[in-house]
Amino acid sequence: MKKYIVDLSVRAVEHLSAKHVLIRLTSEQRLPEMQAGQFVEVRVDGAENTFLRRPISINFVDRDANELWLMVAMVGEGTRRLGSLRPGDTLNGVLPLGNGWTLPAADVEGRKRRVLLVGGGVGVAPLLYLGATLRDRGGEPTFLLGGRSAKDLLELEYFKRYGRVCVTTEDGTAGERGFVTNHSVLEEPFDHIATCGPTPMMKAVARYARQKGIDCEASLENMMACGLGACLCCVEKTTEGNLCVCKEGPVFNIKRLLWK
Repeated sequence: MKKYIVDLSVRAVEHLSAKHVLIRLTSEQRLPEMQAGQFVEVRVDGAENTFLRRPISINFVDRDANELWLMVAMVGEGTRRLGSLRPGDTLNGVLPLGNGWTLPAADVEGRKRRVLLVGGGVGVAPLLYLGATLRDRGGEPTFLLGGRSAKDLLELEYFKRYGRVCVTTEDGTAGERGFVTNHSVLEEPFDHIATCGPTPMMKAVARYARQKGIDCEASLENMMACGLGACLCCVEKTTEGNLCVCKEGPVFNIKRLLWK
């Protein structure tokens, strides 16, 4: 897929929590095609100690509004600078990068494909566009989203537009108490699972998928610097040898990962 270096205009910034913002971007030109699961390398201007671009998952693409949504967790100088952007500011990005999710066939023997999308923390970001894409193609997405407490659950109102939303919190302040792998929805049958979030969570989801014989993909969050497979910062050991997550991923079928 062709890559572009584009100046994007900030249309709106929504504070989702004390440390998360949703940046809605647009362009004078039509935004290029982007797949659910791909990401953008954004340049951080005005941060003295930030020299490298930052990889940000594609949260959503609104074709009608010609908008690209990026969810940013403000954890360092670079991402805090991104969180301080205002409408009218310009953000330079290289996009789209990486490989997206596999989209299961819309129907199997006349029924909709039931897909479980499991996310935790800022890892929920790429699941919104995936859920919207699945629904548009005739799938039936169910979102299973987890956080430490209710305040850590992000974009619930947006997820509810595209499928059923199930929630867990470690302290029980929203949804079922516990981890995503403890939720009662896992007693239901699913045809496919997609997951993104903390590595321990994704490994637990992968174990569940293997036990149930369900095809599963995980979007890895290895440290990525260049986004093009040149710097080798994001190498992951796989059944095919060491692969750069930014180039060969970030989405991998769990069968390719050497997770125990």
